[in-house]
Amino acid sequence: MKTFLFFLSILLAFHLSTGVTFGNPDSSGYDSSDDSKPVNVDFQNGLNAAKNGNYKLAVKHLKRAAKSSPNNPDVYNMLGYSHRKLDLLDEAFIYYQKALKLNPRHQGANEYIGELYLRTNNLKKAEEHLEVLDDVCLFGCDEYDDLKDSIEKYKKSRE
Repeated sequence: MKTFLFFLSILLAFHLSTGVTFGNPDSSGYDSSDDSKPVNVDFQNGLNAAKNGNYKLAVKHLKRAAKSSPNNPDVYNMLGYSHRKLDLLDEAFIYYQKALKLNPRHQGANEYIGELYLRTNNLKKAEEHLEVLDDVCLFGCDEYDDLKDSIEKYKKSRE
């Protein structure tokens, strides 16, 4: 029992020191539980518009949010997501890459860019982002599961 508690305390210390999450229920990768971040009204409006399927309106709000929060990877992730849903794939890549430049371990951006790579028939790059998620999500997460399922479906469709 002492050995178990020792390893549990090591794992907890690692988790607290690195900020690694053990799963994120919000597949956008947006951490709404962090009360230390001021609420960006444009980001919240963009997020709501995207969740309601109004991607053009989401882009409008999210571009304003990017001006006021230029270092927020969640904003760029949602801009990528909204552009992908509008079939503006080149723009989606640009925004996902901005999100990943700010936070290479961003769960939502890694999932969504992986799905975008599948749409452009680049299985290898999608699998690279799945590997990142496997590393980030120590005990699994929705983003890993979703991208893994998408890759499996992609492979089956190619058989």
